[in-house]
Amino acid sequence: MAKKKILIVDDEAEIVKAVQIRLEHEGYEVLVAADGQEGLAKAKTESPDLVVLDVMLPKLDGFEVCRFLKFDEKYKKIPIIMLTARAQKIDEDTSKQVGADAYIAKPFDRGAVIAKIKELLGE
Repeated sequence: MAKKKILIVDDEAEIVKAVQIRLEHEGYEVLVAADGQEGLAKAKTESPDLVVLDVMLPKLDGFEVCRFLKFDEKYKKIPIIMLTARAQKIDEDTSKQVGADAYIAKPFDRGAVIAKIKELLGE
């Protein structure tokens, strides 16, 4: 069975590494992008099974990336988890408005992130 692909879009290298190591340990193939523009491009070319997306990103913010993907027929079915330091209600509401499937505030429990990924992938 092919590994499920997860795209992590975050400009904080330590967070990317922490999540990537855990996901690879769980058997996922992990793709990484360091800014919103790169993340959007990789989502379109790699067709990941799920995207873990930061809000505060260079070039395009996570809300814009999410909106571009969720309002495009070709990509709207890809689950998106917003993983962000912006923990205010307005940010969570905005995430819902742009189509995010889940919202997790930093600092986060890696186990909770894995559980949400498995839930959204139906595993």
